[in-house]
Amino acid sequence: MERRRLQRSDKKGAPKWMVTFSDLMTLILVFFILLFSMSVVDATKFRAVAESFQERAIFDFYPSMIPFENPAEDINVKRDPFDDVDDPFKDVLKGESSDRELNKLYEEVRQFLEENQLNEVISASRDDRGVVLVLQERALFETGEAQILEGARPFLSKVGTLLETIPNLVKVEGHTDSRPINTFRYPSNWELSGARASSVIRYIVDNNTIEPYRFMAVGFGDTRPVAPNTTAENLKKNRRVVIVISDPNYNETENN
Repeated sequence: MERRRLQRSDKKGAPKWMVTFSDLMTLILVFFILLFSMSVVDATKFRAVAESFQERAIFDFYPSMIPFENPAEDINVKRDPFDDVDDPFKDVLKGESSDRELNKLYEEVRQFLEENQLNEVISASRDDRGVVLVLQERALFETGEAQILEGARPFLSKVGTLLETIPNLVKVEGHTDSRPINTFRYPSNWELSGARASSVIRYIVDNNTIEPYRFMAVGFGDTRPVAPNTTAENLKKNRRVVIVISDPNYNETENN
């Protein structure tokens, strides 16, 4: 009597235990994804973790859990101090911080003007544009000239010192009255107003540690008077330089 040969059935596919193990790994992955979604994650650390997953295979047949192009890119980029704040609140906190800095700067300028009795020739205000300083011609220049007077240097130095503490952009505007000028150096009020704005910026940049790209010089000539050019007093008001320490939340295009 012949012995029956036992027929072995070759089972294909992964062992049964692998299915349970895979389910366990999937649940753990979902758990960490939930933790990730509910937490504030440092961008640099996340990129490092993603790179780690990129380089290792969880299973031989599943090469990577996190597809990530250029995972190490921008690791050393300077981080925004508000990067660890949830997105809905980041802009709000930046705006509040900027307001505090501008308000502090405004108070220091106002106190400086009072202590040095400069309120008659220089005015400071705080509006949507930021901190606005209006300097009358006689506080800065001789008539028809764009060279900074000796007496104007302490105030401009004070402004430069304050600007070193904040990153805001600064717009300097030159304005003249309607009386024409025609000299070799300044053929019209356009050249004179632009030269005066540039002189103010050059003095501040040369005497302080401030990046030049933060400044913009604009010459308006006599196109934006604050009073009719009909009296001597009004002519004085129109001859001025305006320094606008910009509020980053202000959109000049939308408000013009």
